[in-house]
Amino acid sequence: MPSQRGLLTERIALQLEHDIRNGDIAAGDKLPSERELAAQFGASRNVVREVLRRLEAQHLIEVAPGRGAFVSDRSSAHARSYDALYRAGRPTVRHLIEARIPVEVEIVGLAAKRASDTQIATMREANARMEAASDVVDKAHADLDFHDTIAAASGNPVLRIMLASISGMMFEMMLRSHSDPSIGEPGVPHHPEIIEAISAHDVERARMCMREHLALGLRTYGPSLDMSVDLMATEHIERLLRR
Repeated sequence: MPSQRGLLTERIALQLEHDIRNGDIAAGDKLPSERELAAQFGASRNVVREVLRRLEAQHLIEVAPGRGAFVSDRSSAHARSYDALYRAGRPTVRHLIEARIPVEVEIVGLAAKRASDTQIATMREANARMEAASDVVDKAHADLDFHDTIAAASGNPVLRIMLASISGMMFEMMLRSHSDPSIGEPGVPHHPEIIEAISAHDVERARMCMREHLALGLRTYGPSLDMSVDLMATEHIERLLRR
């Protein structure tokens, strides 16, 4: 059963991120207090603190001790980041998969050429954490880490940053795939296959495995494929919270 606390954190963070990026909460505005946010969302103050830490890490808010949390100035490049630019176009799940395929197929090909034994061991560790996790939020975080370890092993910092720029939307898709057996189960065996191809420094096999892994979503997401990533994530988290 997914952690209610983790899912509630995701739901509240998504809502506040949406309100900030859309300008519903303006730059410079002070957010309600922890107590007020907890009451508004029916959550504990510990959950609210986790949400605020996440928003601060994304440079969407600035926390002033003794004064509260304020929405970052719109002039800050970090405050809106590439993630905000992508979401402004209301990208669908299909759009995200179509973007990931060329980027991650190239990344994994380079990783197969360049990965060190230490980097391959890090990939195995991330995948092991994903397989061992009992909570869907933890699984999604470990899955994201797995793909980042491959990007790091590519030896190309530009490609790694490009992948990181869509990591928020990737995480939301992973949250869905790890709690929906019709999407998640067929994709899991691809991770060990990808690792083994990289370990063997087999560039073409690594590229093929990654392409198959990512293209799986085009066959399994069904009606959600052409739904905006934001709406898909919000609706799915709400369903999980009602279980």
